[in-house]
Amino acid sequence: MKRFNLFIIMSLFSFLGHGRTTAPAYPTDTLAARDGQELTFTFFKHASLSIAAGEGRVIYIDPVHTYADYAKLPKADLVLITHSHYDHLDRQAIDDLTTRTSDIVCDRTSDEALDTNCHVMRPGSVVSPRKWVKIEAVAAYNTTQGHLQFHPKAREDCGYILTIGGTRIYIAGDTEPTPELLALRNIDVAFLPVNQPYTMTVEQAVQAVKAIRPTIFYPYHYGEVEQTTDLEALSAALEGITEVRIRPME
Repeated sequence: MKRFNLFIIMSLFSFLGHGRTTAPAYPTDTLAARDGQELTFTFFKHASLSIAAGEGRVIYIDPVHTYADYAKLPKADLVLITHSHYDHLDRQAIDDLTTRTSDIVCDRTSDEALDTNCHVMRPGSVVSPRKWVKIEAVAAYNTTQGHLQFHPKAREDCGYILTIGGTRIYIAGDTEPTPELLALRNIDVAFLPVNQPYTMTVEQAVQAVKAIRPTIFYPYHYGEVEQTTDLEALSAALEGITEVRIRPME
């Protein structure tokens, strides 16, 4: 397994730091990218998270206003939307986060639902909306019979690989282990969804992680359904394969 220098800190302070009381506090992890710059992940809920890169550069992924008080958080340089389901695309959260200088990257169905300009992505698309980040779109869809209607391949939902400071971060969106996913390599950090019946089973997540071999794996999007995800079994099955980090992403 590849290794690189990661420095992780778990915190209950907001990624603004400095003990400010004006911004809400959410759990965070901080690591060093390959080029040495600091990357801070903030975990809101379900599929909603953010990445702060260096000084004052923030990417929000699938923000939903019921998951966080976005109006009190730093404005977005980038907002990434994986697809148009209510727990991923929320106009109020986008409005709270964006300014005239913010960029929005989204799949084509989300673009159709928004009355604003987006960088429209299809699986295989690559865009660099800011010089410090490259974004690659990866197909996200269901493969299990009886589940194909949840995220049909023809709709062209997207996961994204973000390259920041030489570090490759894969945020899968809602998907099962597709051939496109299983073919990925050189992933440093991976966020994979683990809930049924809409995305991966524990067994499918194990298959995906063993294929792409990220250095760090965050299960996410694992709540809001009746069937509870067995996170202990998931971690145990991947012992010695990758570092599994459980964060509050129900």
